[in-house]
Amino acid sequence: MLVLILAYLGGVLTILSPCILPVLPFVFARADRPFARNGLPMLLGMALTFALVATLAAVGGGWAIRANQYGRIVAMVVLAVLGLTLLSSHLAEWISRPFVALGNKLTQRSDVEGDSAWSAAGLGVATGLLWAPCAGPILGLLLTGAALNGASVQTTLLLLTYAAGAATSLALALVVGGRVFALMKRSLGAGEWVRRALGALVLAGVAAIALGVDTGLLTRVSLASTGGIEQKLIDAVRPAPAPQPMVKAGDPLPIEGELPSLAGATQWLNSTALSAQSLRGKVVLVDFWTYSCINCIRSLPYVRGWADKYKDHGLVVIGVHAPEFAFEKEPQNVIKAVKDLGVDYPVALDNEYAIWKGFNNEYWPAHYFIDGQGHIRHHHFGEGEYDQSEDVIRQLLTEAGQTNLPGGYVQPGAQGAEAASSGDAQRSPETYVGYARAENFAGGQVAHDDAWDYRAPATLMANQWALGGRWTVREESARSDSATSRIVYRFRGRDLHLVLGPSSDGKPVRFRVTIDGKVPAADHGMDTDADGNGTVTSQRLYQLVRQAGGTGERTFEITFLDPGVQAYAFTFG
Repeated sequence: MLVLILAYLGGVLTILSPCILPVLPFVFARADRPFARNGLPMLLGMALTFALVATLAAVGGGWAIRANQYGRIVAMVVLAVLGLTLLSSHLAEWISRPFVALGNKLTQRSDVEGDSAWSAAGLGVATGLLWAPCAGPILGLLLTGAALNGASVQTTLLLLTYAAGAATSLALALVVGGRVFALMKRSLGAGEWVRRALGALVLAGVAAIALGVDTGLLTRVSLASTGGIEQKLIDAVRPAPAPQPMVKAGDPLPIEGELPSLAGATQWLNSTALSAQSLRGKVVLVDFWTYSCINCIRSLPYVRGWADKYKDHGLVVIGVHAPEFAFEKEPQNVIKAVKDLGVDYPVALDNEYAIWKGFNNEYWPAHYFIDGQGHIRHHHFGEGEYDQSEDVIRQLLTEAGQTNLPGGYVQPGAQGAEAASSGDAQRSPETYVGYARAENFAGGQVAHDDAWDYRAPATLMANQWALGGRWTVREESARSDSATSRIVYRFRGRDLHLVLGPSSDGKPVRFRVTIDGKVPAADHGMDTDADGNGTVTSQRLYQLVRQAGGTGERTFEITFLDPGVQAYAFTFG
């Protein structure tokens, strides 16, 4: 229920988004007509169309997006005809007969209730196809969840609830607009001029959408950004992580559930396919990870250490690779990462999130400990508490009849990106570059999916970041479209990492890093030299800064010397 309320409120806030402005003239064109026969069917048609298109886009792949693009073209043609017939009844006579008939159905009052309602609903369908709301955090959360969970009644219900919220705010605007226009007609007798003005606004709206102004310029000059409000709503209703169970050596471990099926894996590495049945009698550690996740990378030395230490004593470690970014679904990328990271235990590629959903998991990394009878006896989310986790492994192995277990705790002595975090509680948060989850962006509004020239401000506050040069910002990443494009971040932390990928054709991209305007020298990371130089050669996490002393606040800047780089997310240590 809380998620439904969140979706509805997110839709209501859409009226404040700049990219809804070109759609408003289509709504106001019927503001002087009975709401039940005109406004309501139009808003219902718009909400249903958006929910359908958003559902298909979330779970149906690229073909649905292309189909909607064609639908937008048809809708623009229809609404351009609407604008022309509103602008001049004489001009309508010069338009070919089918378009005149369609325009009249959409714009002229009918004496037949059914015809009027259906024409209003048709206008709503066209409006829904044109409606491209700025993807704020709430819509981004809903679409991400839809893509993760697949097609379902819940997916459509959430998106329909979001659309209903937007229709509610537009309905209020329609009622207010109708009263304003009625007042103008009574006081000025300007009905014909109002109709012509609406026609001009409709045509201007079509032009704005055709030129991409609704998702480009208007998103940059917004006077009422709703992102902050939406994020606060998400934080208010999002459940807190389950508390970590505190277990001391020898404490009884409760049964938390059963080992779910592993049959949903799309591919297995380092092993033939494993099943819950084939693992009976073994103690199993399931590690949910993804190869560009810094928290997963820092926990890997311990997981590798446990796998090696106890493999001859009945422990089976399974790494379930559940991708966060699209490039992590590519098997060859994962195969390379597994080799580079020295992972030699079985890895299940969970590209469809079947195993993830079987565990009801929500975190990277997440460790689940299963006894010899197939019962989940313990779990741990995130980094840390490695000695406690090893105590659990030893206890479950002892229960399974294992004796003479090796003593002590795994001490991997990890280096580079695998080294433990600095522990600085004030370090900067994980920061996404794609617009679906971007926060603390200080370079104005972001043009969704359109190339745009950005200018980074001269100074940034703590944890703010900005783009410079020409970029195309997409839902989960940003692509540099010119040489010398850059990203600036005012960060705090010992380490700064950035998930990057080369150009779409695979060509390497050179870059240069500075800290406080100077070469990093001793503060360079594993993937840069002392002069700040480096090269993006594959899609992975790059360690760009490791401060030799302290975790103070610094200004980081990375300049890409070649176009085409893809930037995904910052993480800090």
